[in-house]
Amino acid sequence: MEISSRQQSGITILTLDGRLDGETSPALEKTIHHHLANGQNQLLFDCPQLNYISSAGLRVFLLSSKKTTAAGGSIAFCSLQTGILEVFELSGFDQLFTNHPDLETALQTFL
Repeated sequence: MEISSRQQSGITILTLDGRLDGETSPALEKTIHHHLANGQNQLLFDCPQLNYISSAGLRVFLLSSKKTTAAGGSIAFCSLQTGILEVFELSGFDQLFTNHPDLETALQTFL
């Protein structure tokens, strides 16, 4: 999995590309921790190329939500592929997290 990050209007946009599973989730967890440690507590996961997520990946999102909330911030998702959205719905994550159809819509909710 590839993880890229950038800042826009005080929001950290983390773009995920590939598979988020037991092998790749530690890298995402480390990236999230780095941003939170640097005071970046508004996280937006942009996922148009995320094509697989395992329970380990879901765990990273759940833990990041708790840490981000504790830091006074929030997280949201955008551009989830149909298969990933189905996993979110089956696991109840669609009730826990805000998902937007695209990046521009998601950015507007943070402003």
